[in-house]
Amino acid sequence: MKRHRIPVFTHDLFRESYTRDPAAAPGRLECIRDAIADVSEFHEALPASWEDIQRVHTPRHIQDVIREGLDPVASLAAGATVMAAVEGLQGPSFALVRPPGHHASADSSWGFCYYNNVAIALEHLKHHGHIRTAYVLDFDLHYGDGTVNILAERGYAAILNPQTEDRKEYLRQVEKDLAEAQATIIAVSAGFDAHQQDWGGVLLTEDYAALGFMTHAACERLGIGCFAALEGGYNHAVLGKNVRAFLLGLLGREEPFLSRA
Repeated sequence: MKRHRIPVFTHDLFRESYTRDPAAAPGRLECIRDAIADVSEFHEALPASWEDIQRVHTPRHIQDVIREGLDPVASLAAGATVMAAVEGLQGPSFALVRPPGHHASADSSWGFCYYNNVAIALEHLKHHGHIRTAYVLDFDLHYGDGTVNILAERGYAAILNPQTEDRKEYLRQVEKDLAEAQATIIAVSAGFDAHQQDWGGVLLTEDYAALGFMTHAACERLGIGCFAALEGGYNHAVLGKNVRAFLLGLLGREEPFLSRA
């Protein structure tokens, strides 16, 4: 489906600073919302069901999150990602959420994560018969160990975590892997902390447009949809424009950003 605006699933609760970590910093969601408003259709998220969360996480881990008082916002982040995944069957969509999720394994979590949003969303699609296979692109600066721990043994998801400090090699690696991907949905763990003005110091803003466009091209080739969920990204001065560039790429509008030579 050709879209001019991208459905974005989010909630006002994500604006609250639920902890003191960088993912929960004041203003982080606002800088993104402001930057993407002209290319987005915002939809209010609902919490994930217990059934969806329990397909991925153990009762002990869920109880730990509840005891910390973080279940309301973590369940809402997972629910927004489930809604984006269902919408993503028809065309690109985005879950503008926090807490992030890709460091959450079935029975533990770290790195500002509590529930694994992308894994919960993919398991929802698989359980309801919407997909047979999935491809996960995780371009956050940090390796998405939780997603790998949860999905690798389930056998239906291929996962790419690019691990290089060479910008051109990074983009080549993603482009090659996506060109060979075979799946019935593409999910993106969209972390923006590898940017040259963020923690990683590797990618440029136009590179996020390129990553979005590569995902768009793979979906076009396979005749499938895609969805993305926010992971990292902590420099508020550049975060909004990086997310906007990525979403424009997902919509097939990457060209003005290109400078990869």
